[in-house]
Amino acid sequence: MTIHQNLIAGEWTGTTGAENINPSDTNEVVGLYASASVQDVADAIAAAKAAFPAWSRSGILERHTILKKAGDEILARKDELGALLAREEGKTLPEAIGETIRAAQIFEFFAGEALRLAGEVVPSVRPNIGVEITREPLGVIGIITPWNFPIAIPAWKIAPALCYGNTVVFKPADLVPGCSWAIVDILHRAGLPKGVLNLVMGKGSVVGQAMLDSPVLSGITFTGSVGTGKRVALSSVEHGRKYQLEMGGKNPMVVLDDADLTVAVEAAANSAFFSTGQRCTASSRLIVTEGIHDRFVAALTEKLKTLNVDNAIKAGTHIGPVVDAKQLKTDTDYIEIGKQEGAKLAFGGELVSRDTPGFYLQPTLFTEATNQMRISREEIFGPVASVIRVKDYEEALATANDTPFGLSSGIATTSLKYATHFKRNAEAGMVMVNLPTAGVDFHVPFGGRKGSSFGPREQGKYAAEFFTTVKTAYTLA
Repeated sequence: MTIHQNLIAGEWTGTTGAENINPSDTNEVVGLYASASVQDVADAIAAAKAAFPAWSRSGILERHTILKKAGDEILARKDELGALLAREEGKTLPEAIGETIRAAQIFEFFAGEALRLAGEVVPSVRPNIGVEITREPLGVIGIITPWNFPIAIPAWKIAPALCYGNTVVFKPADLVPGCSWAIVDILHRAGLPKGVLNLVMGKGSVVGQAMLDSPVLSGITFTGSVGTGKRVALSSVEHGRKYQLEMGGKNPMVVLDDADLTVAVEAAANSAFFSTGQRCTASSRLIVTEGIHDRFVAALTEKLKTLNVDNAIKAGTHIGPVVDAKQLKTDTDYIEIGKQEGAKLAFGGELVSRDTPGFYLQPTLFTEATNQMRISREEIFGPVASVIRVKDYEEALATANDTPFGLSSGIATTSLKYATHFKRNAEAGMVMVNLPTAGVDFHVPFGGRKGSSFGPREQGKYAAEFFTTVKTAYTLA
């Protein structure tokens, strides 16, 4: 099997690697991908540093052309790349193709942003002095991405980094290197100069740690677990570099008595169970007022009975497999914890067998949960959700905000009064009204508060806050 190599200083390199296994069919090896060493990481960082002076001063049309060309190719290959994503991560094929299209849109957006780079010219308070305020690239950026969005998250970090003139050392999650390799290959062939974008695949304990240990990186943007995010922060403080963290979530979906039941059930099912619940924006806490509680639980349970768990590539599959055996064990452990805590298992919770061997788990719904249970406090990152019964809107809002996380928050209601109040008072970076808590646009800011995020927002024009630094220049007329 041909090995997909790392890209360092414009050259493909690496002779040993690891197999990329299909979670829908563990007999299938999706591909063989190189594993970088500590020295490879050092070489990649050195290459990015050497390439930075020229790339940071490159013309905006050159950056635009490369990013636009990459976006066009990703879009043209959406079916192929979507199938690759579904095979390596387990997301259903329609979801995977949708994510691939989003990646293309992100590159197209930042291709446009490259032509819209601007600053300010303002008068000084002193006579005959002009003031210019500009943004300049930060430097060498370390990018570390998770496994749950193998093409969209790399896109929304790499595209702005390059748009604003930075050079990149990129480490994708070792579970899903395929889509990341494809993006890097596309950008490489689109004309990026040597060293501007470097790919180092492999274990976080080796590759990621070598990046954290480097004093050369000017910034690190990371999406992943809370524990690793704290390590990124500590190492960045030690080296005096900028850092951006997107971490966990325990997102609430509030359902009020006046909600449209069909809308509420569709939003809750999508939030909690689609993409196998493996989204940081997934809603695993369904906070339901008592007047609609029983009808909502009954309707959601009937909805779950219609969802087909199967091979991600197969037509008619609603929920694919969990990503790997380790995550599957985490999910089943939490299901047992929920039972032991006294929550009622209302649906699912069982492993299922299909035509191909894979990590298949029924969508799991608990009722009679409390907000103090571990299944209501800790991120499970699987197709597991808990219904928490509350008295009224005021208790629902308080319960929604009673969490160490603050990424996304949703409400199902037909009341303009409650919708408006919730948007203002939900302690989250993103708020959804009568919509799933997961699912955001590519041109607007993404991020949360509290334990979910740290640093400037990602995506849209707000990405400039992380990937650039501000300079103020004075000139005597």
